[in-house]
Amino acid sequence: MDESQDPETRYTIGVTEPSPSEANPPNLRAEQVAQTRTALTAAGRRLFGRDGFAATSVDDLAREARVTTGALYHHFPSKLALFEAVFEDVHTELLAASAESAAGAPGSVEFLARALESFLDAVLEPDVQRIVITDAPAVLGLARFTELDERYAFAEIVAVIEAAVAQGELQVDDPETFTRLLFGALTRGGMLIANSDQPRATRDAVAKSIRALLSSLST
Repeated sequence: MDESQDPETRYTIGVTEPSPSEANPPNLRAEQVAQTRTALTAAGRRLFGRDGFAATSVDDLAREARVTTGALYHHFPSKLALFEAVFEDVHTELLAASAESAAGAPGSVEFLARALESFLDAVLEPDVQRIVITDAPAVLGLARFTELDERYAFAEIVAVIEAAVAQGELQVDDPETFTRLLFGALTRGGMLIANSDQPRATRDAVAKSIRALLSSLST
């Protein structure tokens, strides 16, 4: 190499343009992926909650999220897959809201009653009602609906019931079976609210019945 060559030039010889992966570091790419997925699930929440699954098209969802349909299919293989993600997001929100509503309850039974009533309150919201109660059982199918329905709250409710039994508040021989029966009651109660001409009054009647059930098992 010619020693008279400018030092800066020497050190830049052979340097190539950065590859796409170098131009977009992994952390940035991951952030972009997360942002797109969040935009799609938010769009799904709005449109599925407002118009329902059947009336919402893939084009509608992509337009609402401000992405291409190709980007949508990159993250979700189908409209059904996006609906499932939205359903899971709503469930996560409901679980957090229930825990917040029940916080400070004087005992495990009251904690459980308040948590279940929080779910019934959420069913009064049109978007939650349409996604969780009206569309999910039919769109997902009963088996998948039940699997997802139990995924986020089943273990938590079983733990509360077991605590109530241990504390002498409830007499339940099989907490897991009883929890599944409660899930069925909540689903049916949600359907009653969704189809009622007086949803608030129906919500109160369902809540009263659930409290009566818990009271019947109190020691």
